[in-house]
Amino acid sequence: MRKLIGFVALCIAVGMLFMLFMSNRFIGLVLIMLLLLIGYNFFYCD
Repeated sequence: MRKLIGFVALCIAVGMLFMLFMSNRFIGLVLIMLLLLIGYNFFYCD
């Protein structure tokens, strides 16, 4: 279940990265960094 949550968080972060290029918002950048950190911890760490 943790790997699934990590994968979903990584996919959301990639989608938000595309959103960042369309409209430059600080909140989007913060959410991208947060979701990438959560995705990395859940997906790659045991």
